[in-house]
Amino acid sequence: MTEMPFVQHLLEIRDRILKMLLAVLVFLLMLTPFASDLFVHLAKPLLALMPEGTQMIAIDVASPFFTPFKLTFMLSIFLAMPVILYHLWAFIAPGLYQHEKSLITPLLFSSVFLFYLGVAFAYYIVFPLVFGFMLSMTPTGVEMMTDISRYLDFVLKIFFAFGIAFQVPIVTIVLVRTGVVTPEALAEKRPHIIVAAFVIGMLMTPPDVISQTLLAVPIWLLFELGLIFSRVVPKKSDSD
Repeated sequence: MTEMPFVQHLLEIRDRILKMLLAVLVFLLMLTPFASDLFVHLAKPLLALMPEGTQMIAIDVASPFFTPFKLTFMLSIFLAMPVILYHLWAFIAPGLYQHEKSLITPLLFSSVFLFYLGVAFAYYIVFPLVFGFMLSMTPTGVEMMTDISRYLDFVLKIFFAFGIAFQVPIVTIVLVRTGVVTPEALAEKRPHIIVAAFVIGMLMTPPDVISQTLLAVPIWLLFELGLIFSRVVPKKSDSD
């Protein structure tokens, strides 16, 4: 591995950050004309369950503009994530050994896929169940009219929670591959990990048993999946 002068490192960081920002900007410009339509699509899981004649509201004057724009901006970052991760990978790759490169490349793509999968799971599976539960618990005489800004903050929090939670197999494989822990040791800690999964579900989701369980159970199952794959991924040897 050849060392690069410090100034050249800074120039490379600057160039790669600019390319990341450019990717986000391109997606932002493409999606901005459809900002309102994107928010309507995002709100479908709730709107489909709300009683006929009810609707969402905006309690702040600027919310009808800023909320769809915020969604568009976050979606632009979301869609540009492969580009962002590529430039991060391209920056650190020259400083890695060959065996490290061979491990990180598939894990990088797997991590992006699992994050997207976690978000899709939240949108198509979790939201209908959670919103249905919340609406069923609404007291008689109370009309549920959700503020669009608070709704966006809520769903972004859930997206983030499930996207991160779905990284459990990657973390498991990395821990085993680097020799921090063995698959056998992880298997012995299974009861503690299951308890930890439900604690994480409690902390990262709204205070209802459905969303907490729908996060905790996938964490547990993904841990088991990571444990299976970690047994076939060779552990880092001293000669690596």
